[in-house]
Amino acid sequence: METHENLLAGPPPTYLPEMPEAKDALVSSAKASDAAARFPAYPAAWATLAEEAFASGHAVTSYAFARTGYHRGLDQLRRAGWKGHGPIPWEHEPNRGFLRSLAALARAAQTIGEKEEAERCFQFLKDSSPSGFTALTTT
Repeated sequence: METHENLLAGPPPTYLPEMPEAKDALVSSAKASDAAARFPAYPAAWATLAEEAFASGHAVTSYAFARTGYHRGLDQLRRAGWKGHGPIPWEHEPNRGFLRSLAALARAAQTIGEKEEAERCFQFLKDSSPSGFTALTTT
């Protein structure tokens, strides 16, 4: 029996790999910067730094940290088979660092007047993970 791919279904979800050592470092460290220094490829460390900077009123610093986490996450997504679009489920915990970085980038971009970038990032977040979008944009 021949099987055919359902072209209407869209690309399959992408799941980033677990990074238990990096996660432990972030949880046990007094500062997220220590975890980012030890595990610079770990988007959750950069997302935490971005969120902390934003909460302290440092939008430009938040933007820089968020952009780093975003790009580190994109690298990992591509290695995991992502082709530039498709679901990145919030429900898969390792994806959350990338999604948090994306949301932080959107917030910081909006704050510093980068309206088009903010809109693109928010739309990317919504398209990639509707549940992540809801979790990260409703307070």
